[in-house]
Amino acid sequence: MTRTYCRQPQNIVTLHTVMIFQYWGATPEEIQSPVVGDDLCSAATLIATRSITISAPPQDVFPWIRQMGFGRAGWYSYDWLDNLGRKSATTIHDEWQTVEAGDKVPSGPISFTAAIVEAPRHFVLEIKSLGKKSPKLHFTLAYELRDDPHGTRLVTRMRSHISVPLGSLFEKLILGPGDGLMLRRQLLTISKNASKTSPE
Repeated sequence: MTRTYCRQPQNIVTLHTVMIFQYWGATPEEIQSPVVGDDLCSAATLIATRSITISAPPQDVFPWIRQMGFGRAGWYSYDWLDNLGRKSATTIHDEWQTVEAGDKVPSGPISFTAAIVEAPRHFVLEIKSLGKKSPKLHFTLAYELRDDPHGTRLVTRMRSHISVPLGSLFEKLILGPGDGLMLRRQLLTISKNASKTSPE
């Protein structure tokens, strides 16, 4: 871990410890700029931005994201860890392209809610415990597909708030680094798959 001094998004203090892969691939502008779904978890105590450039237009990238989920396309990451050894999909499946806002996206023992689905630009997953005013657990993972001269700039934003004893420690030592490792692998795989299947 290293110390850094730079402008950060709202809810991140100016001086803080940067976790492994917390800003993997992201430019300073992407780290500072808003991403779709930021308002859903406004009280986030952990925020991470990871990005990648993909050689395919947004309409060819979005289906890979829309079909994610346990028992569906998987998560394109470390399948032995987050998909019980089942290999993530390497093609687009039409039967998994029906996810809309409000639908459940299975993730093993728990499920995300697809909070925002706006093809081909925005996709936001959310987990929120009971307690509308101040939930003990709130997690969002947003995917924003931006136009890029090379195809698509895929910017992701993870926001977390865990209001339980040692919750902050869990975020910094486990959730943040673990999510960073998984997201990095996921973005690389999506880029590879989408670039390979997109028309020249």
